[in-house]
Amino acid sequence: MKKFLAIVLTLAMAMSLAACGAKSDAPAADNSSDSSAKVVKIGVFEPQTGDNGAGGKQEILGMQYANTVQPTVEIGGETYEVQLEIVDNRTTAENGPSAASELVNRNVSVVLGSYGSGVSMAGGEVFSKAGIPAIGVTCTNPQVTADCDVYFRVCFLDPFQGTVLANYAYNELGVTTAYTLAMLGSDYDQGLVHYFSEAFKALGGTVISEDFPEGSANFVSYINNAASAGAGVIMAPVSTNYAQLIIEAAAAQGFSGSLLGSDTWDNNMVLESAQGKDVNVEITTFYQESGSEFDKGIKEWINANADAKTNNGGNDMVSAVTAMGYDAYFTALEALKAAGSTDPKAVLEALPSVEYTGVSGLIKFDSIGDAERDSAFIKAANTATNNWDFVKVQGVN
Repeated sequence: MKKFLAIVLTLAMAMSLAACGAKSDAPAADNSSDSSAKVVKIGVFEPQTGDNGAGGKQEILGMQYANTVQPTVEIGGETYEVQLEIVDNRTTAENGPSAASELVNRNVSVVLGSYGSGVSMAGGEVFSKAGIPAIGVTCTNPQVTADCDVYFRVCFLDPFQGTVLANYAYNELGVTTAYTLAMLGSDYDQGLVHYFSEAFKALGGTVISEDFPEGSANFVSYINNAASAGAGVIMAPVSTNYAQLIIEAAAAQGFSGSLLGSDTWDNNMVLESAQGKDVNVEITTFYQESGSEFDKGIKEWINANADAKTNNGGNDMVSAVTAMGYDAYFTALEALKAAGSTDPKAVLEALPSVEYTGVSGLIKFDSIGDAERDSAFIKAANTATNNWDFVKVQGVN
């Protein structure tokens, strides 16, 4: 009997080991990369759900496309495969630290993101403690880098963008009374409204400001308040989903002024909301499609990839945040090459001297870690053709 039990036990162990072996081999069968190749991990800290989920997905698309264009990088004389480690920070500052910690646990060498300033600041505390450098893509609040020694960024800042919008409204549109609308508790919304208001008042204009609570779905009363105040523009630096609702309400109420949006409005879903409506939508942003090789390449990639097309809102229009995600990826590669190491500490030390000319222009960092940007694109929604029309390149002067 003991001999029989021993045989049964041996067979059971063999079957168990075979089952474990089959399970561990499954991912390898799906992985076409060379298993013996060296790998460097770049963390992607972006929202895929929540209010900023749509924008976060488009920002990720730029990084994913860049990874297909250049999937390897030479570091210290050796070739490394670049692996994107993507986590969903779910838009809010409350979720930022846990998502950031997940990237730390995955042993990334550098982080890209996030779309959204509040969640970037929350994640920055975790990255700082771990000594992992982060490259912000379109998080424009000054505190992202000012309060965090490991954060850099490739975009312009809110003081600049707010001033550009104010100058455009006052000097180009001839508006003297502006109405601002922002979400309560949003660092991005509140910061940009502040800088716009200060600049607009300095020019001699009047500003009426209101806030709405998170989750609002009806903006009719706010539109009516703006009209009653005689506002020539409604400046609302809100997320994509709120921008769509504001456009709907402005069209329904017949608001005759301009809706001024920030970089978060540079989205094909915003365009679709404005299509066929009698509304004026003008925005500041980082990039304008021009038929470049980058535009052609990423459009082909999006159209060949059903998931990418879905994440881009169902078409192949190139969002500015996608172009910025693309540039941020290559900036990270330059930092890895300059460091000659995958060690986050070495990458952090190399970043201040990195320069990269991307599709959005020259990227170089000042002493704080902010990109030295001095201009923004102004675009207007063409409600007949469902495209963005280039208006001008605007500075602060």
